[in-house]
This record gives sequence, structure tokens and C-alpha cells, in this order.
Amino acid sequence: MSRPKNMIFYKTTAEVELMRESCRVVANAIAEVAKSLKPGTTTKQADKIAFEFIKDNKGVPSFLNYKGFPFTACISVNDAVVHGFPTNDVIKEGDVISVDIGVFKNGFHGDSAYTFAIGEVGDDVLKLLKVTKESLYKGVEKAHHGNRVGDIAYAIQEYTERKHGYGVVRELVGHGLGRALHEDPQVPNFGKRGTGPKLKDGMVIAIEPMINMGVKEVFYDDDGWTVRTKDRKPSAHYEHTVCVRKGKADILSTFESIEQAEKANENLNSSYL
Repeated sequence: MSRPKNMIFYKTTAEVELMRESCRVVANAIAEVAKSLKPGTTTKQADKIAFEFIKDNKGVPSFLNYKGFPFTACISVNDAVVHGFPTNDVIKEGDVISVDIGVFKNGFHGDSAYTFAIGEVGDDVLKLLKVTKESLYKGVEKAHHGNRVGDIAYAIQEYTERKHGYGVVRELVGHGLGRALHEDPQVPNFGKRGTGPKLKDGMVIAIEPMINMGVKEVFYDDDGWTVRTKDRKPSAHYEHTVCVRKGKADILSTFESIEQAEKANENLNSSYL
């Protein structure tokens, strides 16, 4: 029997805590990857680090073999927006690298993403990363009981596209999360306030702005997975797993260990909130 459309699964307090644990493993896996990101290494080496760390922490990589995806992490470089394949290409000074990881543990998925700048990059790149990261939190601010998905979408689009002139990808969106990696509802990064499914206490969603320095249009690589910007300009991607609550959202994922690793790695450059 097929699952009914628009089936939203609300999580109990105990289930939310299990998801928080999955998200903790995700964060620490991304932090381990961050330590390896430096000129001369490869993203395939980084993927192996992520795989081993997740296994050592009694998790299962959510992305590995998901609909045929052959890696643990989506590692997207420069003009790759998301779903990038780890490769044997050497990381170079000035690269922009987003790392997206999911972990299945104790029956639930966690999902998060973070974008890193390698060494010296232009101020325009640092601004893109800063604005994209800030837009994530503007979306999170709207993820409370009584609002609608469109309120999250509008907040992200208003900040990135209307205020800063960046391109907001239309073809890819955030999503519900739980026992399945992708659940309802979809959570776009563009839209109108007061539209879309109503946000209710216990909903868990992944909010993930995917923001291009240039145009919003994208295309797929020949591998069928990697999404690139049409104008080949850099893109940034940040993601939190969030539980909708009354008054204020509960962020289940964390950037704390990632930011610590970023600061410790002299090859990484970022602009913090």
C-alpha cells in the first residue's frame, strides 16, 4: 500500500531526543571531516572519514545507497550546490566546500550541512557564506507552532534574494524528517507568508537554504546527482534539523563542534554570525 500524500508524522518527546542523538553524530562527523579539509587532500578521503566515524558511533550513513547514491557524504565543491560526489580531485586553496551528512541511529535520521571556505577566498565568497548561514536562522525563527511553511520560506527568500541579490534554488527544498530520511512536508526556501502546511508542535523538519552567488538556475551533472549553478558561480548550503515547538523552535542539530573544528583548522576560513 502506498503512503498517503501529505502524511506528516508528529514526534513524541522521547522520539525527539533520539533524533537529537542522531543529529549529534551528524555534527561530530562533519567536524571530523572539517579537520581533513585542506589543500592536497581529496573529498573522497573526507568521505571515508565520515563513514568510519559514523560506524564507530553505532550509526548508519543515511545517504549511502539511498536511491543509489554511492557515498556517505554529499560533498559539493564551488559551483556544485548539493549532492556532490566525493572524488579523487585534490582540494585547492580558494575552494568552497559544502558537506551534507545524514545519520540513522536508534530508528531515526538526523541531517545537517555546513559550508567551508578553504584558505584565502574573496570577500564576496565570505559574504555568501555569512548571509546563507544567517538566512538559516531566520527560517528557524519562523518554525514555531501556528506558523506555516511559507513563513519559513519567505523569511529565507526575503533575506537572501531580495535583500542581498542572491539566487535561491527552486528545484531543491528542505523536508520533514524522522523514521524516513524524507518525510512531509516539503520546506522550500522561497514562497509567500501564510501559505503551505501549518506548523504544529512535534513536527520535525530539515531547513536547508541553498543559495547561489549568481543566478538561481541549476543543472544536473552527468552523474545524475550533482547539482551545479547554471552560471558556474559558487553556492552555499547550511542545514539544521528542527523540531517545531510552541513559542520557539528546538534546533536538534548543532554547529558547535563544527565551528570549533573550523576555527582549529588554519586552512579553513569563515565569517561567523
